Amino acid sequence: MPVCNRYKGVAADLAKSAIFDESLLQKLMKVVILAGGLGTRLSEETTLKPKPMVEVGGKPILWHLMHLYARAGFDEFVVALGYKQEAIKEYFHSFYSVNNDLSVDLATGQTTIRHRMPERWKVHLIDTGLATQTGGRIKRLQEIVGAETFMCTYGDGVASIDINALLRFHRAQGREATLTAVRPPARFGALEIAGDSVAAFLEKPQASEGWINGGFFVFEPSVFDRIEGDHTLLEHEPLAELARDGQLSCYKHDGFWQPMDTARDRRLLEELWASGSPPWVIPNVQLA
Repeated sequence: MPVCNRYKGVAADLAKSAIFDESLLQKLMKVVILAGGLGTRLSEETTLKPKPMVEVGGKPILWHLMHLYARAGFDEFVVALGYKQEAIKEYFHSFYSVNNDLSVDLATGQTTIRHRMPERWKVHLIDTGLATQTGGRIKRLQEIVGAETFMCTYGDGVASIDINALLRFHRAQGREATLTAVRPPARFGALEIAGDSVAAFLEKPQASEGWINGGFFVFEPSVFDRIEGDHTLLEHEPLAELARDGQLSCYKHDGFWQPMDTARDRRLLEELWASGSPPWVIPNVQLA
């Protein structure tokens, strides 16, 4: 399997070795999640909590997103915090008590977890500033991410994307960055008109909208050099510069993708979860 020649450090040694094991490289690769924005378009929820903590099926959307990566073998996360960061820190600080059954001996104060959830995640919760832009948040994580390839995504959407296929594509292309292109979700029904009458009313197909940035990235560490500081939007100078230099690959995901920008989006995700077969969860994986 081709490996990008920009790999450095331990990951590079693994990738070049004769005993290369993709699962070992996965364990070393970190997933950056941008979770510090204000979430103003979902203000009915985000006045009290950051958008990544808005729940779908009783679990924060951040939990769903992390499960997407964990099912693919990636279980070390670096979460870039900002707005109402204390809510995210408290959630993970009390994760086991919130998500497991407990037995508490009031005489001794001993607490025993009865049914332990299978997560083996390592989660780094990093304050990247209240007003820092998306690129600036990534730049602030340079020390903890290190000189290795890393994943990156926004903390407010889910998809049926094959994370390992995305990574294999990135390696094969050998560029500094890979962006996932997706079809925007249909928001309006389509009319088929004959003369002055409606011949048919059709749910607008997702594929009719072209391609947009879906927010699932793979970056080489050289991307840090393309980010000036806190004021830099990832979606402006860094990605535009990468594209001009021929260093931005495009992985096309033609399946399900859904951000949670509005109350309508959240209701849709709730309905999909309640169906028992949410499209961002691969088959044969038990829902918690």
